[in-house]
Parts: sequence; C-alpha cells; structure tokens
Amino acid sequence: MATEGHSPLEQFRIEEIVSLEFANGLNLSYTNSSLWMTLSVVAICLSFFFATRKRALVPSYSQLIVEMIYKTVADMVRDNVGKEGKRFFPFIFSLFMFILVGNVAGLLPGSFTFTSHLAVNFFLAGSIFLAVTLLGIARHGHGFLRLFLPHGTPWFLAPILIPIELLSYLSRPVSLSVRLFANMVVGHVLLKVIAGFVVSLGVFGIVPFLGLLAITALELMVAFIQAYVFAILTCIYLHDALYLH
Repeated sequence: MATEGHSPLEQFRIEEIVSLEFANGLNLSYTNSSLWMTLSVVAICLSFFFATRKRALVPSYSQLIVEMIYKTVADMVRDNVGKEGKRFFPFIFSLFMFILVGNVAGLLPGSFTFTSHLAVNFFLAGSIFLAVTLLGIARHGHGFLRLFLPHGTPWFLAPILIPIELLSYLSRPVSLSVRLFANMVVGHVLLKVIAGFVVSLGVFGIVPFLGLLAITALELMVAFIQAYVFAILTCIYLHDALYLH
C-alpha cells in the first residue's frame, strides 16, 4: 500500500516506467502495475526454489510452508474438480499464488496492488471463462448446451430456466473479477484513511494506530481468502465444463 499522496485513491494510479507507444495508438508501456506483477512472479519462483532446494524428511519452516500451500491447493482441486483435475493443478496453483502474492505485496509501503485494478482481474477471469468454455465445447460438443438445461428439467420450464442459466454463466467473469477488485480497493482505501489519522494526530494517534494494525491483520486474511475464492471458483467452473451438471 502506497503511503504518499493526499487522496486514498492515489495509491491506485497507473504510472509509466518505460514508455512504449505506437503510431496506431497501441500503448504497451511498462508500468508500475507491470513491475509489481513481474516482482510477484520472481518472488514466487525464488521462494519455492530456495524452500525446496534442500528437501528433507524433516522439513524446514520454509519447506513446511510451501508444502502446506501445495497441499491446500491440491486438496481444493481434487475435491472440486475430481481426478481429472490433476492435469489442471499447475494452472490453478500458479493462479492462486499469483493472486495471493499480488494481494499481500500490495500491503507493503510504497508498493502497488495490481489486483485492485478491474482490468487485470477481468483479463484473468475472462481468460479462464474463455478457456473453460472452449474446454467444455471440445469435450461435449453441442452437448455442452445441456449445462443451461439440467437433465430431468420439465420442458415447460425451459423458456424460464435457460435464460437464467445463460445469464448466470455469462456473468461469471464479471462477478469473479469484481469480487477481487472490490475487496482489494475497499481494504486499501480504509488502511490509507486510518494511516492519515495516525499521522495527523501525532502522539494521540495511538488508538487509530492500533486499529491500523488490526485492519492490516484482517487484510492479510482477506488477501488469502480472496485468492482462495478465485481459485476455488475456477475449479468449480472447470468441474462444470468437464462433467456438466
């Protein structure tokens, strides 16, 4: 979470680091958001490399943490996708870690929370939605349409149920991205506002400072929960594509 700037929304401003604009209006500039995405990926790779470099039967603390995260995601995939979900585990695990580290890194002073931007979240959610839909069509062909009318549904309910199911299906990338976006923005804005009270009140800022510590701890929990929710909903969407209803 950035500490500079007077507005609580200042911390979400996109700033160019390396400008890369083309004559046709295409802008591929490297921004602070891109930088923190890169740093998050590098941090994940280095953390897992050093934690598992000297694997032992009695694990070190770092190895234990890595194994706990691995088992948590593996259990999530197995319970929500089934045996066929094993081949999608690397993707789900990478997605979970990318969002988790992005959420947590955004709590560091001077950092940038790329998961607080709807465009980033919608790109992730939209890519998942497209991939899952193509997977379902490739697996079931036109039978994929049964997802919008479960087997055994009375025919006279079809005109009502199909539009509802279709709308629910099409809203998946929106709800998936907005949920993460809203939680990150609200939490970081609240931290910024309370941090402003701590600074402005001086020695009398001890009470808002204690509140700041409590909310920071809450935000750490929210960071994990939101990454978990994003990953588990992806597993549920995969399950629908593989097995329909």
